[in-house]
Amino acid sequence: MRLSTVMKPAAFDYVIADSIDMAVASLADGGGDAKIIAGGQSLVPMLNFRLIRPSVLIDINRIGDLAFIEEAGKKICVGALTRHYQIETSPVIARHLPVLASAMTHVAHLAIRNRGTIGGSLSHADPAAELPMMALLLDAELHIASASGKRTIAARDFFVGALTVDLARDDIVTEIALPKLPPKTGWGFEEVARRSGDFALAAAAATLTLSAGVISQARIALTGVGPTPVRVAEAEALLVGQALEPGLIDRIIDVVRAAIEPETDLHASSDYRRHLASVLVGRAVSAAWRRANESAT
Repeated sequence: MRLSTVMKPAAFDYVIADSIDMAVASLADGGGDAKIIAGGQSLVPMLNFRLIRPSVLIDINRIGDLAFIEEAGKKICVGALTRHYQIETSPVIARHLPVLASAMTHVAHLAIRNRGTIGGSLSHADPAAELPMMALLLDAELHIASASGKRTIAARDFFVGALTVDLARDDIVTEIALPKLPPKTGWGFEEVARRSGDFALAAAAATLTLSAGVISQARIALTGVGPTPVRVAEAEALLVGQALEPGLIDRIIDVVRAAIEPETDLHASSDYRRHLASVLVGRAVSAAWRRANESAT
């Protein structure tokens, strides 16, 4: 018996939404069997493999109100339809959230970054993706619309499990609000993947804010070490009120190693991922400390 190598999605209806109201109404009409398509970089392969079989696809690419990067006081607001490459190259992001601009260069390949969207990546919530980790690191808030109204949810509450987020069947992410980094803040981002553009075996990011020569605020996030991105609160607490010294870095690495429980898969063992992630945290924290001191002078 010869198996066909042609992969095609199951049949579906196609709706082009020209407003948020139309998109959420179409989702509600779909009765839980409709999907939003924007960049399609994750959705289309799943359709082709028939891992999902929605009866309706709702195309939101013509909703201009969903593609923007804007300053709003102490926050940067990013529309859900904003492409990865726009975030990577935005002067606003580079000025106020440079760690995010750095992370975007590690997202897949340029062709994918030209099409993939921030809303799609966060809603898909791949356990090894960079953007969910960055949303968690930067204390992002996600704005969500549905036929029944609007709500806002913190990134720390949004990611529920692997490929699972706090979105109802008729919910759509419309905007992501990211607080600007405070003055005298340094950042670090480290990732290891088998090849450039592959999903991370592990990645770590950190921000450190200085006051009077010591750390007043610390944030550490990881991806690739569990079903969701994680913050390491115990390691963050150890840094506050301290100047970074080699002994403290060693303690942070030990805390991270004890805090995470990555799974073994065909790409790496649990022990390897645990070791890799803790080393990457040490590098990210060291880079954040160096940049914070440079910004303070």
